[in-house]
Amino acid sequence: MVATPVTNLTFEEYLIYDDGSGFHYELVDGRLELMNPPTIEHFLIVDFLDTLFKAEIRRLSLPWLCFRETGVRTGRNKSRLTDLSVVTQAQAKELLNLSAVFESSPLLIVEVVSPDSVKRDYRYKRSEYAAAEVLEYWIVDPLEKKISVLLLEEGLYEETVFTGDEKILSRTFREIEISVEQVLVAGNLG
Repeated sequence: MVATPVTNLTFEEYLIYDDGSGFHYELVDGRLELMNPPTIEHFLIVDFLDTLFKAEIRRLSLPWLCFRETGVRTGRNKSRLTDLSVVTQAQAKELLNLSAVFESSPLLIVEVVSPDSVKRDYRYKRSEYAAAEVLEYWIVDPLEKKISVLLLEEGLYEETVFTGDEKILSRTFREIEISVEQVLVAGNLG
């Protein structure tokens, strides 16, 4: 991750910031942090979960939407980009013609760990998402071959780690039956 020279941005300035480069940035204490492009493995895992969640939303006729790479405000001058987030249709309507940075907490956020995001996903996003009252946060870690599901309880996350052929238990998607192995294999091409 490379920090850009732009500093002291407000959240409102971040929402309209465009340096013309096409790069994606997170806002951390008023400073833009450049996000490295994901790996193909990363894209494949996110695509698999996105497809799975959207099918479950349709099957149950839930008033929810699943989005990739939306933002979520996590502090006064902080905004994180999510790999995948599930929000209500009402939340999406509020941002229909605005930057897709949610100020109300998504129902579920998924982050896929890459070598340069370990500390960010496990430490910073964990504490920021808890403070933003994100009820469920998944950390999909192909490096360690595990998925951590964090459920918000009294302002703090209770963590359950799943590995191998263990079925992932989700509060948001209670009926999904998927194993860690199935999610991680989705990141392979052959």
